[in-house]
Amino acid sequence: MGENTLLKYFFSSGADIDPEDRFHLNRRTRTRRLKEIYSILQKHRFLKGFTPEEFRAMLEDLGPSFVKIGQTLSTRSEILPKAYCDELAKLQMECDPLPFDQILAAIDDIYGDARSELFSHIDPTPLGSASLAQVHKARLASGETVAVKIQRPGVKATMAQDIDIMRMVARLASRYMKDEQMLDMRDVVEELWATFLEETDFAREAANLQEFAQNNGQVAFIDCPKVYPELCSEYVLVMEYIDGIPIVAADRLRAAGYDLEEIGTKILDNYATQILDHGFFHADPHPGNLLIRNGKIVYIDLGIMGRLSPRDRAGFGNIIQAVGMENAKELKDALMSFAIARDNGAIDHPRFLADLDLLLKDYGSCDVADIDVGQFLSDVLTLTRASKVTLPSSITSVSRGIVTLEGTIAPFIPNENVVSIINAHIRHSKSSQDKLVEAMEELALALRSSSKGAFEAAQYSGESLKMLSRGQLKMNMEVIGSDAPLSRLGMIMNRLTMGIIIAGLFIGSSMLSLSTMEPRLLGVPILAFFGYLGAAVLSIWVVVDIYRRK
Repeated sequence: MGENTLLKYFFSSGADIDPEDRFHLNRRTRTRRLKEIYSILQKHRFLKGFTPEEFRAMLEDLGPSFVKIGQTLSTRSEILPKAYCDELAKLQMECDPLPFDQILAAIDDIYGDARSELFSHIDPTPLGSASLAQVHKARLASGETVAVKIQRPGVKATMAQDIDIMRMVARLASRYMKDEQMLDMRDVVEELWATFLEETDFAREAANLQEFAQNNGQVAFIDCPKVYPELCSEYVLVMEYIDGIPIVAADRLRAAGYDLEEIGTKILDNYATQILDHGFFHADPHPGNLLIRNGKIVYIDLGIMGRLSPRDRAGFGNIIQAVGMENAKELKDALMSFAIARDNGAIDHPRFLADLDLLLKDYGSCDVADIDVGQFLSDVLTLTRASKVTLPSSITSVSRGIVTLEGTIAPFIPNENVVSIINAHIRHSKSSQDKLVEAMEELALALRSSSKGAFEAAQYSGESLKMLSRGQLKMNMEVIGSDAPLSRLGMIMNRLTMGIIIAGLFIGSSMLSLSTMEPRLLGVPILAFFGYLGAAVLSIWVVVDIYRRK
């Protein structure tokens, strides 16, 4: 498919997207960006497949949006082979830095003439350069040493254009892909759009730093940079400069006298606190976001944070407890409390529960410390999708965060497991009085729910008996799982009908061919000729359809 053909296909398909006026998204900008993407794909000969190295290079050439996708895929071993995940993990590393004069121009666009009054010095050598932003060490006029995170000029508009095109492609793909075959691509793209808006707003990251510092103010071993909110905006973040040891530098940590196992355990325990107690947690705890300074674990990038409501926090704790106890019933109840039905509320309960039993049998033979939590959560999400059930985005965000964190601290505590540590946190964080109060609350809620249900049941049964005695009762029943057999039966009936039509055309045409009807074509009446032709075309179509659906 040529470039012009590809563009024409996308823009004539009806996949029109409401443009985000702020980013000036329109047909012309989409066309220009789509041409750029297509030329890069051609450069990497995308139709011939990729090696892991070629795939990473292509994502880097495509720009920051695709780099972020690659970084996400690097932690998803259930989606890509390990060789590809290992190669994509390199995308977490540095990007080529922008020239310092471009950075100064971007800073001047933000502060104007006040730049020299606010900063006495800005180091031209960047501390780090990523796909979205670049960080420089600087000194304020008041004397404090800070890190200035500047968004790359134009990157926000480029990412908005890319996601705009992804929306269009996802809408097209959703027409041809069934829900049970894969994730709803539109939901994936919308989640990517929400993440993009959050991560490219540095004022929001400044607020995240302040909230995180307040939540962990009483924790002796957790810290984050102090933020200067009066100097922050959507495109720049000014925060305390952290001179620490990267968590990946295990040899330097040992030389400095740190116990790696203690660090790993504290990180996991605090992450459990973030999820279960605060409901405000770091959603992307990869190694580049963690430093060790003065005996404290410092989170330095809080661009992507997750939130859990009190109900979600309790439910997630129940899921982890059920896995730790290997209790199938508890796990079923915990998952069903989160179940959100698709397709007009039709949850396939028998399939859901049967598949969950099989899943627990697979993991029930493992010791808790041996469970691959990442694979387990992936299996649970796959199971729920197959049963027409989806979990809230907050829960999938927690799952991804745990998988990422487990990979980060795995070298520190190889014999420990997220499930066991979170379970220990749950046990230690609840006193006997807390457990009693919780039990009484659950009992009160259960009694309220059951009494309300009993009252409604009595009311409905009275109405039903009255209608039954008058001959007015009708029953509307849905058989879960009946769609596929009925659809197949309908397809069989369609083929049978088509076969009867074909047979009728052949027989009718054969009878007409014996007549003396004029005009004639190839020795037979023209009406008989077209009857034979129609029967032949329909026969070929039926054969091809049968072969295609095998």
